[in-house]
Amino acid sequence: MKQLKYYLIVIALLIVAVKVCGDQAEKEPENLYTEQRESHDAVRSSGEHTGSRGKDENRQADDISDKLEIPAPIANGDEMILKRKAYTTSYNPSTKLPNWVAWHLTANHVDGNHSRGGMKFHEDEDVPEPRATDNDYKGSGYDRGHMCPSGDNKWDADAQWESFYFTNACPQHHGLNRGDWNEMEQQCRKWARQMGDIYIVCGPILYKGPHKTIGENQVVVPEAFFKVVLCMRGTPKAIGFIYRNTDGNRPKGDYVNTVDQVERITGLDFFPALPDDVETKVEAEAKLDDWY
Repeated sequence: MKQLKYYLIVIALLIVAVKVCGDQAEKEPENLYTEQRESHDAVRSSGEHTGSRGKDENRQADDISDKLEIPAPIANGDEMILKRKAYTTSYNPSTKLPNWVAWHLTANHVDGNHSRGGMKFHEDEDVPEPRATDNDYKGSGYDRGHMCPSGDNKWDADAQWESFYFTNACPQHHGLNRGDWNEMEQQCRKWARQMGDIYIVCGPILYKGPHKTIGENQVVVPEAFFKVVLCMRGTPKAIGFIYRNTDGNRPKGDYVNTVDQVERITGLDFFPALPDDVETKVEAEAKLDDWY
């Protein structure tokens, strides 16, 4: 009888162990990035396409690796670097979206005579087809949401024109685009005026799929957006923000994250050109009082 009880206990323990291992296997991330936020695995779509030029060749040719605003290359990701007059884009041909858009906003760039006027978004012929077009957005219910905003590019006619490439846009909820996202764009211009200059990176966040798409070219609709801001004047500081792609209308503090948190959510590595000690410090803190 004792021997039978022993075997029964062993069998029960084996069943429990198998169940635990199974549960853990179910929780393993399906994609490259493994960090979680609000019970979602935040991932970026990855693929084999690297655009008309390889990632390393493209980055070296444009000599952007030492720019403070440029994130680190995306490991095993779908990335095509596009250098514009006012900003740099990491474009993803699979999603037809930017992975990120980065720019250095200075005090003398926040004003100018080159307003958007009646300018409309246009295709970016530097990226392969299929690519986002105006027809993809028509009737979709989503705005053509700037990443690097038109308001940051009034200083130059070419910069303003390039800000209307679809490679600088994402399908964005109308309420967010005209509301809290727009308010943060205006706030960044205020910071640039007050502080002299800032470094900005923003882009879409894609949680674990499947993702909604719009149009014949299947432009992916992001579930959320991020923005990180760095200031090197005086004591260096940085701050991050996460916005869900919904109507929104909330206090700025509700969107605040550290840059480290935004990195965990997106899988991106921001501000790698900073000295390691500075990067570690500024990315671990997000104090609104330091900015307002």
